[in-house]
Formats: sequence, structure tokens, C-alpha cells
Amino acid sequence: MKLDILAFGAHPDDVELGSGATIAKEISLGKKVGIVDLTRGELGTRGSAELRDLEAKKAAEILGVTVRENLGFADGFFINDKKHQLEIIKMIRKYQPEIVLCNAIDDRHIDHSKGSQLVSDACFLSGLIKIETEVEGKLQEKWRPKQVYHYIQWKNIEPDFVIDVSGFMEIKEKAVLAYASQFFDPTSNELETPITSKNFTESINYRAKDLGRIIGVDFAEGYTSERYVAVENLSKLI
Repeated sequence: MKLDILAFGAHPDDVELGSGATIAKEISLGKKVGIVDLTRGELGTRGSAELRDLEAKKAAEILGVTVRENLGFADGFFINDKKHQLEIIKMIRKYQPEIVLCNAIDDRHIDHSKGSQLVSDACFLSGLIKIETEVEGKLQEKWRPKQVYHYIQWKNIEPDFVIDVSGFMEIKEKAVLAYASQFFDPTSNELETPITSKNFTESINYRAKDLGRIIGVDFAEGYTSERYVAVENLSKLI
């Protein structure tokens, strides 16, 4: 199965929070999109890995992605080494995406920057013919995505480009809130975390609204790029 876009997240909910509206928009344009979670989020203060599995499935259905997989890496403890790189390479070669989306290059949670560099390195290595990988006993062909973009998470990183996602924020918010155990719940007696506040939930909307304001649209999501972003001509800019 070939995908147009493959989005990676260190934890279930990373992709939805960072690029949920972008994914919803691309799917509406006929693109095939998949999600690969590196961990099951088992170290999360609230909920459990099993609950997060169910929430991730529900969120994927809301977004309408073609496929979602989980690599089962150790939450908080995975590293950027050959073993982990090879597992990601298998996913890249399996789905042959033109574009890869992945975690923020720098963020509050240590897994985000680790996951960012791990996926970026694997995207490069996936294009080397002398690295051999197999899936279900079948040798895979080399594949390197044309672009690797990093979505923005907790920290307000200056984006290299932003995408107009007006009209798709409602889908994003529904997908994010599918992770009900993670976010604001005034009836919960569980421990509070930085993402369980009402302010954090509201920030999903107002951060996108602020980026939209800057480019003259209702809502936008921002990304950093590993290389210059080129446009065909000036008329393609909004």
C-alpha cells in the first residue's frame, strides 16, 4: 500500500495535536495518509497503554486515515540507534510516502526531539540500497521520502511555513479529544499534568487561530523544514 503522507508521533496524540487539521485537509483532497506511533504512551500519568490504543483507533477513524500502526518502542526510553532506525525504515519502505511528518525538533517532552531526529535519520537511511530490510519474509525496496517536515508541539517554534487549515479545525479537535483520558476533565480525580488544564485544551484552537491571523486566514498549522521550501512562482503564495 502506497501512501502520500506518513505521519510519525512519539506518542499516540502527538500527530493529532501537531498536524491533525493538515491531515484532515489532505485527506479531503484525496491524499492517502497513514500514522505510525512509536510508543503506546504507557508512561502517561493518566490512563493506560490499553486505553490509549482504543483512543488512537477512535482518533484515526475521525481523521479518516488509511492505516495506523504502533511500533511498541519503550515510552521515555527509546533511543536513536540501529535497532530503532531499522523498524522505522521498514515502515517507510512499506508505505513509500512522498512526505513524512514527524515530531517537533525541540520540545518539552524528551521523546519529541528524540523521535524527531530518529525518524529524520531513518528517512535518509531508508534510501540506501545496501541497508536490507524484510517484512513478512519479503525483501523491501529502498525508499526515501521527498520531504520531511516537523510539526510544532508544546514550544512556540518559529515555523518555516504554515498551512491554511481553515474549515478543518473541528475535525482536529474531535480527533484530539478522542484521547479523553489525557485532557481537561473537571470531574476527574486523577493527577493534574501540563496537558490536563483547560488552558491547554483551549490552546489547540487559539494557537492555530494566531498562526492563521499572521497569514490572513482563520486557522493555520506550522512546520519546520529540513531544507529550503521552494515555490513554483510568486502567484502560488497566499
